[in-house]
Amino acid sequence: MQALTGFTLLLLCQSVGELLARAAGLPFPGPVLGLLLMVAWLRWPGVRAPVEAAAQPLLGHLSLLFVPVGVGVVGHLGLIGQYGLRMMAALVLSTWVGLLVAALVLRALLPRTPEPPRLA
Repeated sequence: MQALTGFTLLLLCQSVGELLARAAGLPFPGPVLGLLLMVAWLRWPGVRAPVEAAAQPLLGHLSLLFVPVGVGVVGHLGLIGQYGLRMMAALVLSTWVGLLVAALVLRALLPRTPEPPRLA
């Protein structure tokens, strides 16, 4: 019964996120807003236990959730053949840019420690 309650909470958060995104015209996807709501709700043990009970079976069958993506790729092989190199370049470039930005932000936010004196 807890798993059913957990699934209900997950779907409720996603639905409320979709509603907020559409009603307020926010530039965020509804599931992202729902995820933020769920993170806030997970502070309460009364919510955490049912969501955990629902999440365990989902995580156990996570590979099945990638089947629709695989079907989509096979369904659009023509487009991938036509634009595949450009898409690959965009993915690699955006990954490297994201890593670079994350490294620079981390470097800027970490406290500076003085260098130890060098022995001559």
